[in-house]
Formats: sequence, C-alpha cells, structure tokens
Amino acid sequence: MGAPEAFTATAEIGHYIGGRVVSNPGARRQAVYNPATGAVARELVLGTADDVAAAVAAGKAACQAWADTPPIRRARVLNAFLALLNEHRDTLAAMITAEHGKVFTDAQGEVTRGIDIVEFACGIPQLLKGDFTDQVSTGIDNWTLRQPLGVVAGITPFNFPCMVPMWMFPVALACGNAFILKPSERDPSPSLLMADLLKQAGLPDGVFNVVQGDKVVVDALLAHPDVKAVSFVGSTPIANYIYETGARHGKRVQALGGAKNHMVVMPDADIDQTVDALIGAAYGSAGERCMAISVAVFVGDIADKVIPLVAARAKALKIKNGMELDAEMGPIVTKEALQRVEGYIAVGVEEGAKLVVDGRGHKVAGHEGGFFTGGTLLDHVTPSMRVYKEEIFGPVLSCVRVPDFATAVQLVNDHEFGNGVACYTRDGHVAREFARRIQVGMVGINVPIPVPMAWHGFGGWKRSLFGDMHAYGEEGVRFYTRQKSIMQRWPESTAKGAEFVMPTAK
Repeated sequence: MGAPEAFTATAEIGHYIGGRVVSNPGARRQAVYNPATGAVARELVLGTADDVAAAVAAGKAACQAWADTPPIRRARVLNAFLALLNEHRDTLAAMITAEHGKVFTDAQGEVTRGIDIVEFACGIPQLLKGDFTDQVSTGIDNWTLRQPLGVVAGITPFNFPCMVPMWMFPVALACGNAFILKPSERDPSPSLLMADLLKQAGLPDGVFNVVQGDKVVVDALLAHPDVKAVSFVGSTPIANYIYETGARHGKRVQALGGAKNHMVVMPDADIDQTVDALIGAAYGSAGERCMAISVAVFVGDIADKVIPLVAARAKALKIKNGMELDAEMGPIVTKEALQRVEGYIAVGVEEGAKLVVDGRGHKVAGHEGGFFTGGTLLDHVTPSMRVYKEEIFGPVLSCVRVPDFATAVQLVNDHEFGNGVACYTRDGHVAREFARRIQVGMVGINVPIPVPMAWHGFGGWKRSLFGDMHAYGEEGVRFYTRQKSIMQRWPESTAKGAEFVMPTAK
C-alpha cells in the first residue's frame, strides 16, 4: 500500500447533540496535541452539566421511538453503518495516529476490531429472542423478553478511541437504547466522525450523542437521573469511583479498570515465538494497552536464553512517527504520560531492578519535540517493587524469575489486577492446569494478547473489573437490557373463586 494520508485538520472539536455538532463560544477549551511532534493540533470544547442535560434530553426524546423500531430495522441501520466504517477505516486510523500516536497499521487493526462488534450487533434480532414455556400451570403460559434501558452512557479511554466506544454503543443501539459517548479529551476526533457515519447510516437524530469534556461531564452523567447505565474503561482508581458513584445514584455500572498482565514462560517454550510475543505485546502501541504484557515471568533457567534476545530486539525497535508504514512503535500520548513512564524506570532502578535496556531520552530525527521514549527492559524485578505492583502504561517490560510453575501461578494470582495473562509452553497438561487455576479474566495459551472476539465478552477479574458483566458479546446485550417475565392466561381457562395461596403448577 502507498503512504497513508495524515489527518491534519485544525477545526475546533465540539459536541454532537440531537444530530448536529454544537459548541458553546464561552466554554472552556483544551489543547489536543499531535504526540509525534509535540505541537498543538486543534482545540477541544469542554462540556458542562448543561451540555450533558441537553444530550440526555435529546436521547430521552428519541429513545422510545427507537426502542419501538423492530430489531431487524435497527440492525439494518447498523449494517449501513458497518459499510461506512469499512469505507472510512483508513480515515479513522489516521485520526487515531494523529492524536494518540500509535502506528497507522495498529490503528487500522483497532478500527477493524471495533468493526467486528458492529458485525456482531447486526445479529440483534437473534440475540434478543426470549424464552417461552407453554402450560407452566393449567391454562398459563410464561415467557421472558429483554427490553432496553433508555438513555445509557459510555466513558472511554484515550488508548482506543474507536475500538472501546464500539465495544459499547453498537450493542446498546441495537438493543434499542439511546447512547451518550464521553470520549477521551486527548483524542476526541474519531467520536465526531463515528457520529456522522451513524447519521449517514440512517440513525435517527438524538439516538447517539457525544459530549466532550473532563470530570465535569463524567460527574454530570453519573448524577443525571435519566442516565440508566454507565460503561467505563480506564484506570482502576477511576473505575472504582465510577462504580461507587454510579451505584449510589441507582445506575447499572460496568467499569473496567487497570491491568498488570503477566506472561509466564515455561522452560519448554519455543524461544523464537516467546521473543516475538514479548516484543509485540510489551512494546506495541508503546505499551499503552490494557492488555499489554508488562511482566514476563520466567520459570527455571529460560530467562538467560530469552532476555538477551528480547534486549537486542528492544534496542532495534523502529520508533518514529506512526504514519510511516515501517514504524513499529510511536510516541507516548502526552508529555505528562511520558514523564510518568520514565519516572517509573528511575524508581525501578532505585529499588534494585537491573536496567538491561534503557529507553529514556529517545529522540526521533525531525520530531525532536515529540513525546518519544524507547523500549525499556528491567530484569531481576521482585513483587515488592513499584514497577511490579503498579500499572506503568508504557513500553516497560519487567522480568521476574521464579523456580517453578506453582510459584508462577501463585505470583499471578496474588496480584491485585486480573485482566489478561498468557502462558507459553509446549506441555498440554501445564497449559490446561494454567487455564483452570489462574485467577484472571482473559487467558492466552501461546497467545500473548488474548482479547476475545466480538461474540465473546471482554473483562477482567479482581480490581480490573467493577460490576458483574463483561463488555460486548452476549454479556453486552444483557448489560444494555433488562429482563421482563410475563405470565398469561385467559378467562376461559381460569378456575372460579379467589386464590389465597402462592400459585403453584397444577
């Protein structure tokens, strides 16, 4: 393929409410940066509680007619949206690279994984089918159905500005809800293009709205009585806050938090496969993935075989502007995030980790102002160190050495996070025991980043998920609907006389 066209728009980014872009001239503004250059690219209008109220009102006005629309017709709108997404995939990817920094090919993959969810949601007529029991008692039938909640909201992170919103809104819309998206203020442009594509696909005005902003908008969504459910993906402290605050206001909440994903490498693992997996999973997207591998757990003596190979590959990473097609890693999303990541490296060294590869201070020719760091590799990390315990969210791989399989499993299970995990081995028994015994929500056996496909559900365990339903898949359908049970009989089959006891099958 030829060089992709970069996203260079400078227009102010506003909200999308009631089918049109809106902006308050007196509102607060925030700069949106291009991480590869470090320059301000455009400005974002930050929302207020009044903007949230307007979006909720638009959603509430539109959602009843949308809920009454037959599921097959809702699916046709989503199918038209699917076609438009495929047509505009590279435009969305360029937007992601321009504001997040990940390499263009990775951004294309992100959009594609979001498209998978839309394809799943197009099957909503089948997914909403209820259960029916004939003659549960004499002359009585009983059935269940699932109905939409009303107005629901999604609060999404910077690291996947297309894919994570599409974990949420296609399923929510397919189920008959109105949806309000609060995207990250760091890379907001894709949200408006997705809103426009939904309108082009035939979605009625008001069914999908976007309110840009920060904590002001988040708190307004959590407090508004007409927002019935909130989905969130982000850090664990904020997920905890979203969950507690939303629950206190009587909302259904699904809050996905942080991660510290381990990859257990057994002595019999394929060396080349292991090195490839660690390089891609630790340094892809500059480590800014909730499913990135940030801890390699080496069992026995395999560390001495693998670490030198990983070190050589980490030093050779092609780090550059993500719009260059041979780039393997782009910049960190913001200057503040870069400083935080490099600060963790210093802490790890102070705590006694061996600095095998130091990525700090990396500069890219022609992009000296960009927020770049190199891949960093730390060896002899211990569970007491902050670089082991805390989520760094950058291209830093910590290596822990353990004597045996049981110790590796216990190490993973003792960590407060339980989002994703992988095990590299040739032994089927080890693989089976690992998958059964590990206390983590998503498990890969010789798969480094086990993100479930659209028809399964995404979610971790422990402090990586607050709430009891995972994202997308059938779990998503359950989250965005509520079950109603109906019992029915007719006068001709009704026994005469009052009944004073609990009804039973008879």
